[in-house]
Parts: sequence; structure tokens; C-alpha cells
Amino acid sequence: MEGNNPRPMSVLEDIWRDRLIIFGRYPVPGKTKTRLIPALGPAGAADLQRLLTEKTLETAMSLASSGNLEVEVCFEGGSTPKMRRWLGPAALFSRQEPGDLGQRMHAAFLHAFENGCRRVLLVGTDIPGLRAEHMKLAFDALSENDLVIGPSADGGYWLVGLKRPASLFRGIDWGTGSVLGQTTELAEAQDLTIYKLDPLTDMDRVEDLKQLLPGWVGRGPYISVIIPALNESRNIEAAIKSARHEDSEIIVMDGGSNDGTVTRASLAGARVEVCPRGRALQQNRGASLARGRVLLFLHADTRLPPTYAGHVFETLMDSKTAAGAFRFKTNLNRPLMKVIEFVTNMRSQYLKLPYGDQGLFIRKSAFDSVGGFPETPVAEDLFLVRRLKELGRISIAPADAVTSSRRWQSLGLLRTTLINQVILAGIFLGISSSVLASLYSLHFSTTASENQSDKPHIKNPNVAKGEDAPNLRRQG
Repeated sequence: MEGNNPRPMSVLEDIWRDRLIIFGRYPVPGKTKTRLIPALGPAGAADLQRLLTEKTLETAMSLASSGNLEVEVCFEGGSTPKMRRWLGPAALFSRQEPGDLGQRMHAAFLHAFENGCRRVLLVGTDIPGLRAEHMKLAFDALSENDLVIGPSADGGYWLVGLKRPASLFRGIDWGTGSVLGQTTELAEAQDLTIYKLDPLTDMDRVEDLKQLLPGWVGRGPYISVIIPALNESRNIEAAIKSARHEDSEIIVMDGGSNDGTVTRASLAGARVEVCPRGRALQQNRGASLARGRVLLFLHADTRLPPTYAGHVFETLMDSKTAAGAFRFKTNLNRPLMKVIEFVTNMRSQYLKLPYGDQGLFIRKSAFDSVGGFPETPVAEDLFLVRRLKELGRISIAPADAVTSSRRWQSLGLLRTTLINQVILAGIFLGISSSVLASLYSLHFSTTASENQSDKPHIKNPNVAKGEDAPNLRRQG
């Protein structure tokens, strides 16, 4: 190491206002950690950046709790409200100034000194080995030195600190192995005393990922799309097509179809598994096979929006969100259906009660913590959402999941809406799920007999045994 050895901060120095600047960006799939996308996918790379930033802030706040230290997150991308929603209110937030990396860093230092700070450190967000002890040692070093710098293995640096403004960031070949050497030359030309910390490796390349976080290599997709199916040969290919994404795997859990659903799903590129029928059971089995960190449950007659993966990532950036869903929409363009869609979306938005037709998505850890879907004979999606509300908020992404209107058209819009509302009320009143399932089955059996020209598939009414129990399929 170079320069004077650091000594502990004195009582007088402890009253100084120091600042630790975390230099980072708001994670956006496809725009964050792009060199890691081949190994992790766009959302996976952004998710790693999210976790590294959270860890860096947590480390900084642990140091701030024991001294007179401000922590500032200086970011690009996103917005201050989004940053606060993500990282909480404990830190200061500022947007990086325009310009290259050197200009942005210089502006951040200058702003801190203009605000009365005496010692200022700046760190990145991609150093898995960073500890509070490194930061404390750097602040101590600034008591006797003008500049403290933490070299990185690639010829750059993972930390830089100053106790007064200095011109160190102009004319640097950023992104090359000469950054540290050029910065040191500038410091020496200005007669700055330098203290070098031990080298650390930042997370920038796939090789770094393999060395520092080998568990992330081959970790699996960000999203697992789970589609329960039973005789859905007409719909399954379109559902799978809507779910194809480089951040996702698709698992079709077939309940014993005899119409070619399994063949069509396999040819469409999905992983197909067969299990006993029952929507809750099929979805729980699919979740147990999933490799993704997020589970998305998609009905076979529902289509995801084209940018669904980005919406899932952005919605779950809010740490207080336990689960999310998309807006409800059908392919039926009638005035009454539009009214039902509007009412359903109002209920979802304000009562936080989305259902399976809206593409529920949940962190796998949260899904496991509530025990998955309860294997009730009716409305398993509603029961799951009510459990998840105990963990956090339920958010609605600003995009439509489009569901087939086949059941609505077959059984009647008003009648279907009415029975769904009766069942919802019964659930809140604590009426037995088997009684509600019998009511649901009786309604649809009666309606089907009145409309033989378009008779829907009626599941086994033996709901007392939990076999082929009907589910609350439509909203309203």
C-alpha cells in the first residue's frame, strides 16, 4: 500500500459530516449488466444488479449507523420515486449528471463538497466482496491522505475517495485496463498523497460471475410460466406462444387430456408433465418443478401481453409487493363485456383481488411461504391471493392479459357474472367451499342443458371428494 498509514478517527474528526456515494443505476432488463445477459438473460442480469445494489446499500447503512455518515445513492435510469420505492427512504437520492463516467463522478464529488462534506467516498454496486470494514478503512485513510483508491483486478478501481476537490476524472480511457494507472498519474501530478486499499474484483463479465458467484451460473430462468391444462388443444399453442421469452421457461401441467393437448404443447416447445387433474393440484405440481425465481400461472385460454417479462420485473421491484397480475380483458368486443372488464379491473386495482385469468405472478419464495394454492374445490386463486395479501401488497401491471370469452358466450354474460359474485360473497361469509362448488356446478350444468348447441365441458360434480372440482374461472 502507498501513502501514510491510516489512523482511527479522533473525537474532533468524528463530528465531521462524511458522505458515502453509491454510484449505480435503476435495473432494467436488457439495459443492465448487458455483458452478463448471455449467461443470465436480460431479467436475470438485471435481477443480479438489483441484489448487488441492495447488498451494497445494506453494507453502507450498517457503517452509517455507527458514525456521522450520510449515504447517497447517485443513480441513472428510473426516477427518484422508483428508487425510493425500491430501496426505501433511508438514503439520499440524486440523479447522475450528464456526461461520461468521469464527468458524472466529478459532479457527484463536487456536489458533496459544496454541501459541506469533509470526506467523500464513491463506490460502485458490483463488488460482491465489499464489506463495511473496507469503507471504514478508506475513511480512516482520508484523515491522513488526499486520495484513497481501491484497485480492481481489471485495471480499474472499485472505490475512490477524496477529502477535497481534485481533477482526477478527465482524459481517462474508461472501460480499459489503464484506468487506475491514468488516475494515479493525475493524482501524482497534483501532489496528492495516495492510499491504496487491497484489490477486489468487480462483477462485470461472465468470467467474474463464475469466479465470484458460481451459484448463479446455470441458475435457471427468471420466470417459470406454469399452464394447467385439460383438453385445451385449441388454445394451448397460442398460450405457449404468448409466454415465449428468453427469461422464461414454460411448463404445461396436463390433467389427463385426450384431445391432443399434450402433443401440441410439446411441439410448441413447452415442457409437458402429466398429473392428476385439478387446477390447484396441477399448479402446485408445476411450481414444485419450476426453476424460476418468479412463478407466473397462466390459464390455457389466456394470452400474456408481448412485454410481460418486463412488467413482471418492474412490478416486483417494489419490495413491498407480494404478488402481481395483469389487467383483465377478453376477446369479446361487446358493450356489456367492456363494462364487466372495467368493473373487474376496478376491483383488482382497488380491492387487490385479481384472479387466475389475469396471470398471477409471485416470487417463488413467497409462494412457498404460504403453502401454494389451497386444494379447495372452488376459487383456489382467490384463496391464494388472500393469503398473499398478508405478506404485502398485490399490484396490477399496466398491461392486458387477454382471455377467451368462450365461457361467457356459452353461458351468458349476466348469469355468469351473477353466480361468480354469489360465490365471492359466499367465500367472504365463510360458506363451505364444497357448498359453493356445488352451486357453481349446478349453475353451469343447468345452463349447459339449456344451451345444447354450445355445451361446455362440465367437470365432475363430485366436489365433496375434491375430484374434478370446478374453479372460479371468470371475473366480474
